[in-house]
Amino acid sequence: MKGRVLIVAGSDSGGGAGIQADIKTVSAFGGFAMTAITAVTAQNTCGVSAIAYLSPGMVADQMRAVLEDIGADVIKLGMLGNAEIMEAVCDTLARYSSIRCVIDPVMVATSGARLMTEDGEAAFRRLYAHCFMLTPNLPELEVLSGHSLSTSQEMREAASEVMKSQDIAWILAKGGHLPGEDVIDILLSKQHERQFRDRKIDTLHTHGTGCTLASAIAVCLAQGEEVERAVERGRAYVRHAILQAPPFGKGSARPMNHMHQNEG
Repeated sequence: MKGRVLIVAGSDSGGGAGIQADIKTVSAFGGFAMTAITAVTAQNTCGVSAIAYLSPGMVADQMRAVLEDIGADVIKLGMLGNAEIMEAVCDTLARYSSIRCVIDPVMVATSGARLMTEDGEAAFRRLYAHCFMLTPNLPELEVLSGHSLSTSQEMREAASEVMKSQDIAWILAKGGHLPGEDVIDILLSKQHERQFRDRKIDTLHTHGTGCTLASAIAVCLAQGEEVERAVERGRAYVRHAILQAPPFGKGSARPMNHMHQNEG
């Protein structure tokens, strides 16, 4: 077992995304997953029916309990929800500034349910100060950049703008929502750029892809991989998880197979 990852995110009762997906992913890579739960959701493949947020103090207490004892090589942030929780997480991260942080800006579930409050969107930007890598999908990047995006070039320009204006080391802009037959993801730093391209898979089993990819990258970084290799392995893992998905659920946001034979 190698690589300690502290995951700060919400719980998905359906097991396809959130804390459940994060733990499975880190475990599949042979890492050690720890958690600070921010919210509990009642959801399945048909959608999210209820959300209950934990108190900001309890979220911070979970983080401190883990970091002061076990420690972490990487911290991964997922669903934080509201401004109060984000402020508590931000204050806690400030005490552990040497630990790299991968942030998946979870705003909307695959089913369409809103997972970040309006005040949370405003408070979210404070987290940039602690961000090593940001992993927005196209709709999230539109919110963060303030631009409407419809092409890979527009996505690249928006990602570059966010990265430079907020002094983020790395950003992975995910283009699965772009039209076309291919998925185009763009990895950027101030000195580096790489485009990843794969054929789209016609499937309903895409619930939790964002959570899963960010956690896969986080555990690879925790195990000592370089950024580009961590993204390569994470993307390959998600693709195999989709291709080997179980026949579970009746809705449009169906789960992947997080425990497939990892070929990364």
